[in-house]
Amino acid sequence: MTHDPLELGRLTRRRPPFKYSALTRVWFSDTDAQGVVYYGRYMPYFDHARTEYHRHLGSLGIEGTEYVMRASHVEYSAPARFDDLLECFVRVSRLGRTSVTYEVAAVSLEDEMLLVTGTQTLVLIDVATRRPVPLPDSFRQTVRSFEQEHVAG
Repeated sequence: MTHDPLELGRLTRRRPPFKYSALTRVWFSDTDAQGVVYYGRYMPYFDHARTEYHRHLGSLGIEGTEYVMRASHVEYSAPARFDDLLECFVRVSRLGRTSVTYEVAAVSLEDEMLLVTGTQTLVLIDVATRRPVPLPDSFRQTVRSFEQEHVAG
């Protein structure tokens, strides 16, 4: 019997060039003393969107490897608050030899306000040696097929 995993993200045309997003709710524990989302909480929101993006592409993991964060740049434009529903967009913008760069954005679903944008670069490493390894050609083809002309590298 084939099991289709529940996908917590979705295809979208709402914010080109993004083609994929995941929804998340702001929980009370995500907020700081001022009642807004603590800035560091956006990283788990983007991790969630990136994981669902990979699930959608059928490339959640590559045997014997894992992705590690190399760089993260985030710009905060407006605050989110408790119980807001956020749409977190994600896309691959660049494929390096051993790395993948993602663009991310968080938008308030209620009023379409852009809250946060960023880029994150992850490096594929061998679990045993902890050294970078080349991205598999099959992964590159899958991403290029999905993103089409919007991927550098």
